Amino acid sequence: MASNLAPIPELYVSYESAQKLKAEAGNLASHDLTPRQICDLELLMNGGFNPLKGFLTEEDYDSVVETMRTKDGALWPMPVTLDVSEKFADTVELGQDIALRDQEGVILATMTVTDKWVPNKSREAEKVFGADDLAHPAVNYLHNHAGAVYLGGPITGIQQPVHYDFRARRDTPNELRAYFRKMGWRKIVAFQTRNPLHRAHQELTFRAAKEAQAKLLIHPVVGMTKPGDVDHFTRVRCYEAVLDKYPSSTTHLSLLNLAMRMAGPREALWHAIIRKNHGLTHFIVGRDHAGPGKNSQGEDFYGPYDAQELVRQHQEEVGIEMVDFKHMVYVQEKAQYYPIDEVPEGATVLNISGTELRRRLAEGLEIPEWFSFPEVVKELRRTKPPRAKQGFTVFFTGFSGSGKSTIANALMVKLMEMGGRPVTLLDGDIVRKNLSSELGFSKEHRDLNIRRIGYVASEITKNGGIAICAPIAPYAATRRAVREDVENFGAFIEVHVATSIEECEKRDRKGLYKLAREGKIKEFTGISDPYDVPENPELRVETEGTDVDNCAHQVILKLEQMGLIAG
Repeated sequence: MASNLAPIPELYVSYESAQKLKAEAGNLASHDLTPRQICDLELLMNGGFNPLKGFLTEEDYDSVVETMRTKDGALWPMPVTLDVSEKFADTVELGQDIALRDQEGVILATMTVTDKWVPNKSREAEKVFGADDLAHPAVNYLHNHAGAVYLGGPITGIQQPVHYDFRARRDTPNELRAYFRKMGWRKIVAFQTRNPLHRAHQELTFRAAKEAQAKLLIHPVVGMTKPGDVDHFTRVRCYEAVLDKYPSSTTHLSLLNLAMRMAGPREALWHAIIRKNHGLTHFIVGRDHAGPGKNSQGEDFYGPYDAQELVRQHQEEVGIEMVDFKHMVYVQEKAQYYPIDEVPEGATVLNISGTELRRRLAEGLEIPEWFSFPEVVKELRRTKPPRAKQGFTVFFTGFSGSGKSTIANALMVKLMEMGGRPVTLLDGDIVRKNLSSELGFSKEHRDLNIRRIGYVASEITKNGGIAICAPIAPYAATRRAVREDVENFGAFIEVHVATSIEECEKRDRKGLYKLAREGKIKEFTGISDPYDVPENPELRVETEGTDVDNCAHQVILKLEQMGLIAG
């Protein structure tokens, strides 16, 4: 049997052993996995991350970060670690077994903890992602979401995570290998995507299959991708809508529950290894594969063909052949797609960027048939109606006494006067009373309060309403997390109410600044605790010498400019 078709090792125990382990797991310390960890665990257990036998030990982690290899020399470019809180880590001894559970408490696996350490996250960011820059979504995750302590050790798989969506489309590596055996497929090229399929992608995949003389596996990622990406439910409906544009006897669609890191070249190599484990012989690596966009200086994190170069260097060792593709563009005179370096001289090139596509969807503008399929556009419009019909969040931030609540109230009344969408005010004091009455004012509790506001705002936005938030929200990392939550469903407008601390003290009706100056209130923003001034808010309003109505009107004008309300 061809090596790509033979079964590969999984980490699951038998059904009988699993039942016994489930019963025994009631006495074990339990870790509730994050969504990213559930994705990682699933691919560890089903062989997608072969040759890993568990979450990386400290030695393996150090080696992977520095050399892209485990300590025994196996090529592995991405740290797959179990990050936990310091509080949980303190309860775990080396050699101890812990239960790994999903977010409903269902046990998926046990893990023997062989290693426990505090990683140097800045070094990990530099080595793995190329820069310790919070503009990179994985670096931001590393510093602001991931636990402070890493645990390593082998895992024993009990059951796979349950997926209620698109079940017939989800294949383990061994299920895909069995499918290829059954169909008599020997050479199969994989197309990796986290975006809907448009006509350029179809042309690219047709050419790749023809070049490799192989069958085609469309293998999109449906785990975690980049914040702001089209949700996987919409994307899979788009894939299914265009599947009949491909010959059914030569094309298969399967979903990969991978948590992407957007790590460019390293990620591309990681994807190649994962596809090899799924039985693929060829793998398409495109321009800026798994790139996260711009860094803090406004430049691309990775070169357009860095990923292709790294995969090319290692393809023989991985055992998968890379099919490299340039950017595809539409040539008007020829009425077809060409790789950008094969465009006839003097020809008219048409192209619609991702940004331009989002603008056209947001404004309800035409999306030409040469760019995408009507079926795909229809699905995208169902999920993303024109901006003037979408929900959104206006998020005021500023010092205590800056005028946030007053402007927010005025804005709420103006929007309610216009009508059309429900408007909810999530003012700091209202939220403290109704959502966070048990919280104090430590950094941890203030962060938790803002995250609760963000969660409620994201739900309002998702359901087509308008959320107006007016907390102090002093920390940039927390505001960013809220933005990411909301932008999964609609627009987020950050409004910095830029009243000076001196003016806020003058207005201080409650006497809070005086108490803070006297040390009677600890960790008071602007006095004994920092305020991260927003660097690039959608709007900055000055309240000194400006009346409330004018400030609220500035926000209304901004919303009109962004197409969120009718002018």
